Amino acid sequence: MSLTIYGCYRSRASRNIWLANELGLAFTHVPVIQAYRLPDPNAPGVPLHTRSADFLKINPNGHIPSIDDNGFKLHESLAINLYLARKHGGPLAPKDAQEEGLAVMWSLWAATECETHALNLQFHLAAYPPEKRKPELVEAALAALPGPFGVLEKTLAENGGYVMGNRFTVADINLAEIFRYAKPATQLFDAHPRVKAWLDACQARPAFQAMWQARDAEAA
Repeated sequence: MSLTIYGCYRSRASRNIWLANELGLAFTHVPVIQAYRLPDPNAPGVPLHTRSADFLKINPNGHIPSIDDNGFKLHESLAINLYLARKHGGPLAPKDAQEEGLAVMWSLWAATECETHALNLQFHLAAYPPEKRKPELVEAALAALPGPFGVLEKTLAENGGYVMGNRFTVADINLAEIFRYAKPATQLFDAHPRVKAWLDACQARPAFQAMWQARDAEAA
């Protein structure tokens, strides 16, 4: 049995690598960079990227991450995590059908309610140079995210500081990797102390730290 994770650390592949670390899975990491990060994706000698012919054989959508689990190919980072957790079991996995439903629900909720706004905060408050930032997107995100932050704050209070089941699970990983994009907007976390404490605890885990150190070592 062999698991291959395709994607660079500075992408949503970080979610899958974090979970694989938590599960103690042996895997092969194949770095694949986003084509838009290359000056000329068609130039000779460019690294493997999302529009490379070899990678499009893995994921014809041309996005990362993807996995190949002993011949079974799967795309979409949140779905990959839910699959790996279910396959390998243990306390990180849903314990029954109800928890499986909750893990799917929370993952889709974070992707649809939070991720775009959180990414806009990351890009337009921190990552982009000042001339590329769009204050209107920051304003929209700051108007939209207090609601979801409040929902998560209440949920954490009801579940012992976790997303579900009164324990750390794959749902926490999926949500933490989305909510971390909003970290440049410290006022959101100051107003929701349980969310702040939860994200800090998630990111203090050795499996996350191992992933993040490898991310820091990767070329920007």
